[in-house]
Amino acid sequence: MAKECNSTTCNKSSCEGCEKKNNPQSMQEAMNAFSDVKHVIGVVSGKGGVGKSFVTASLANRMASKGYKVGILDADITGPSIPKMYGLKGAANANDDGIFPMETRNGIKVMSINLLLPTEETPVIWRGPILANMVKQFWTDVIWGDIDYLFVDMPPGTGDVPLTAFQSLPLNGIVIVSSPQDLVKMIVRKAYNMAEMMKIPVLGIVENYSYVKCPDCGKEIRVFGESHIDEIAAELKVPVLGKMPIDVTFAQKADAGEFDEILNPYIEAADGVMPQ
Repeated sequence: MAKECNSTTCNKSSCEGCEKKNNPQSMQEAMNAFSDVKHVIGVVSGKGGVGKSFVTASLANRMASKGYKVGILDADITGPSIPKMYGLKGAANANDDGIFPMETRNGIKVMSINLLLPTEETPVIWRGPILANMVKQFWTDVIWGDIDYLFVDMPPGTGDVPLTAFQSLPLNGIVIVSSPQDLVKMIVRKAYNMAEMMKIPVLGIVENYSYVKCPDCGKEIRVFGESHIDEIAAELKVPVLGKMPIDVTFAQKADAGEFDEILNPYIEAADGVMPQ
C-alpha cells in the first residue's frame, strides 16, 4: 500500500514512495454531491493578457453548439471576465446543498466570483490561500448538475492558485493560449512543463492576436510579429488548435455581453481533441 506524508514528520526518507509525491492529482477534491461532470478541461497561459477567457468562452460555445451540456468555472478569481462576456449579472442563488451556477442564453452554466460579489466592480483583495480555497469551492460547493464538458478559465502563470486548480480538479487535459511575441516560446514551455509535472495531458495550443485583416484589401498584417507557434508546437509534439486574428466583431460582442452569439471558426480543430 502506498504511504502518505504526514506534514509533522515528513523528511526525505519518509517521503519515498509517498502517494502525493508521485501522484499530484491524489490531492483532488470531491465533486459536489449533486454534480456529474464528465470531462474537465483547463485553459491556461504562462502570462496574462493573451485572451485566455476569450478562448475558454469560444471552446464552450463550440461544444454547446454541438448539443453537449457545458459549464465554465471561472478560476481567475482576481480578474474574472466570463460573466461580463455573457451579460450575466446579480447574485447566484444557493441553498443548503450548494450554490447554483447562472446560465447563459445558449445554455452554458457559469460560476465566477463576480456572481458572488456585491457588484462586478468590487475588487477581490485576498491573499493566495483564500483565492486557492475559492477555486476548490467552485468545484465542491457548486451544484453543476449534469455536465459533459466543464471548461476552467485558469488564472495566468504557475503560482499558488493555478497549482491548486491543477491539483484539486480532475483535469482531463489543458489548452495553452499564447500570442506571437518572441518571448512566447519560454512562456508556453513553462505552462507545458507545469502540466507535465502534474501529469496532465496538453491537448494543444491556441495562438491569439495572430494577425489583423485590413478592412480595405484583406491583407493579413502581423501586428505582433511573425508567428512561432508551429515550431513551438512541433518541439513539444502537440497540435496547433487555431490561430486567431484580432477581430473587432468578437470584441464588440464580448463588451456588449453577447458572446453567446459567437461561434469562433478559428479554433475548429479543437473539436477533434476533446476527450470523449
